[in-house]
Order: sequence, then C-alpha cells, then structure tokens
Amino acid sequence: MKKVSQDKDKKFNRESVKVYGYKRFFKSIKYSIAGLYYAYRYEQSCWIHGFATILAIIMGIIFKIKLSEWAIIFIALGAILALELINTAIEATVDLVTTEIHPLAKIAKDCGSAASFVMSIVSIVISLFVFGPYLQELFKLL
Repeated sequence: MKKVSQDKDKKFNRESVKVYGYKRFFKSIKYSIAGLYYAYRYEQSCWIHGFATILAIIMGIIFKIKLSEWAIIFIALGAILALELINTAIEATVDLVTTEIHPLAKIAKDCGSAASFVMSIVSIVISLFVFGPYLQELFKLL
C-alpha cells in the first residue's frame, strides 16, 4: 500500500492510496458479507426483515406470482434491507463519535430509524398490491 504524506500543506487524495484489482474486489465482498452478518446477528429489525423476506418468498411460490411481481417484491425487500444497513451504520457512527446524549445525535439516530420505518410501510403497501388480489381470490374460494 502507498504511504500517505503527512504534509499539512497538501490535501489528502483518496485516490492515491486506493489499490485496484481483483483482490480488492474480493475483499469488498468479504467486508459486505461481514456487514450483513453483523446486522442479522445484532439488529432485531434485520431479523424481522428476514422473516418478512421468507414469508414473501413462500407466498410468491404458493401463489405463483408473475416475474414482474417478483421483481417488485425483491426491489421492495432490497430497499428496506439497504436502509436498515444504512441505519445501523448511522447508529454505529454516532456511537463512535459520542457517548453522551446529545440532541444532534438523537436527530441522526431518529432520522435513520424513520427512513427504515417509512420504507417498511412502503414495502407493506407494495406487498398488499402484489399479494392482495391473490389473497382475495383465495378467500373467495374458501
């Protein structure tokens, strides 16, 4: 790895320390999997997301939903997982910066949580649009 100059007159250039190639690519995947592992191990909301994902997949298989409906469901599931991971990163960063209760720390954490909450509601609505007609048909037959 290249050494970064500590000269105060020079600005830090991130590109000068980056290493490119297949090794970096595979390390990136390794770090991403570590992030997913952490989130699913320690974050309750990710467990809930995992359960919802399994439920959506089972319902999709049972109802034999169309390919376009699968795409919509996976976009919604992927968006909420991504937001949950970003929220976890925000919370960890705030905790790293300060251990004190500070109004700005609260705002950062609350807004990250709110983003996940909003996307969860949107995902539920999307799921109702996709699975609603199938459920309605199922209950007519019963």
